[in-house]
Amino acid sequence: MGDVKPARFAVAQAKRVVIKVGTRVIADDSGRVQPSQLIDVAAVVAALRARGREVLIVSSGAVGLGTATLGFDDVPIDLEERQACAAVGQTRLMGLWEEGLSHHGHTCGQVLLTQGDFDDRVRYLNLRGTLMTLLRHGVIPVINENDAVSTEELAFVENEAQAIFGDNDRLSALVATKLGADLLVLLTDVQGVFDRDPRAHPEARLLSRIEVPGAGMELAGARGSEMGRGGMKSKVEAAHVVARSGCQAVIASGFEPGALASVLTGEETGTWFPARGELAAKRRWIAFAARSRGRLELDAGAVEALEKRGASLLAAGVRRVEGDFGPGDVVDLLRPDGRRVGRGMVYCDAESARDWCSGSPPEGIRNHHALVHRDHMVLEG
Repeated sequence: MGDVKPARFAVAQAKRVVIKVGTRVIADDSGRVQPSQLIDVAAVVAALRARGREVLIVSSGAVGLGTATLGFDDVPIDLEERQACAAVGQTRLMGLWEEGLSHHGHTCGQVLLTQGDFDDRVRYLNLRGTLMTLLRHGVIPVINENDAVSTEELAFVENEAQAIFGDNDRLSALVATKLGADLLVLLTDVQGVFDRDPRAHPEARLLSRIEVPGAGMELAGARGSEMGRGGMKSKVEAAHVVARSGCQAVIASGFEPGALASVLTGEETGTWFPARGELAAKRRWIAFAARSRGRLELDAGAVEALEKRGASLLAAGVRRVEGDFGPGDVVDLLRPDGRRVGRGMVYCDAESARDWCSGSPPEGIRNHHALVHRDHMVLEG
């Protein structure tokens, strides 16, 4: 008999793996450390490294650990208090990872990120170089959002506007897509995505596989835990992001004994989002990493030209220009009903774009030039 392939062969074959560890895997609702889960993850990571796999960890938990250390009953609402918790908790979090990984003979390195590291393409490329160098030296990067200074990111999420960055689920998706990872595993306090809320419906069924773009969002809800900012909705979003970029994704339990090891050997554990395409590096940056600096509302003809003919966006197809952007910034492209059709790098600044779209192109801009060229555009789906 020949070797039997695992059910998720592509997952089992992953060479570069990003593992996102949720706050609830590190600490309970009061912020008390739960070292057994972290130690279990560290052991699986060590086993992966022994098999020649590259591993990056995106770890939540700093704010929760700091909350308990500073004596708060709950995570503070006040931004500065929350940042103080993050500063204190970050040292504890890294100490836990260093202890857990060094026990198996591995070195870890701390990488703290803010949205600005992704907005600017030069910084984005420098970050990639740093992470790749750490991997080349056999170091396991432990990555977290720099909550101690990330005032803009926190406000961004609270306003619920274009939350590309602002919780570690989305951060893990950016890291996975940026580094060309083969697999993203999102560990949480439930087994995966269910067909209904298992807390209210004991008969709820775990979904083993989700591959239709955008599917599962209606099942995920929006609420995170007391200690974290994510929740299942952000995990499903992150999984869809990496799947579109050519990376496998699995949402699984960080509590269930052996669940992570089972995922990594390709067994049907958790919910699998199979890779369904691959975007080039620059298109990944446009689609997921850079923050939108404005919006262009298109007419129906322009939307049809983009989606059905693969055309560039001409100024004549833009009904309204919003925001304050410069040449080369990323903007959202909207349908007439306000839904997003895609994102792209705009040719000129906002003032010039407004003049151009009103029929008075600034000097030096020709009417047949594209406002957003198709080579610098990524459509939804």
